[in-house]
Amino acid sequence: MRRRRAQNDNRPVDIADRIPDVRDGLTRVERIVIWQLHVLEKERGGRMVPTAQLYGRVVEYVDLTPEELSRILARLGAQKN
Repeated sequence: MRRRRAQNDNRPVDIADRIPDVRDGLTRVERIVIWQLHVLEKERGGRMVPTAQLYGRVVEYVDLTPEELSRILARLGAQKN
């Protein structure tokens, strides 16, 4: 797999994580965000999940910044309450 460097960081970024799947248009990173959101909602008894808690779970699987997570959540239609 080819890797490239993030603009302001030395962490490698896997390009395959950012390419949308032809089945539903979701990237691997978006799929991980949705999966971890589901897991956390179940753990919290259906209550809303704080973004910081979700970020902590997501970065266990993929490197991304808090700003990238915010963009992904906005693209997926997350709403602030």
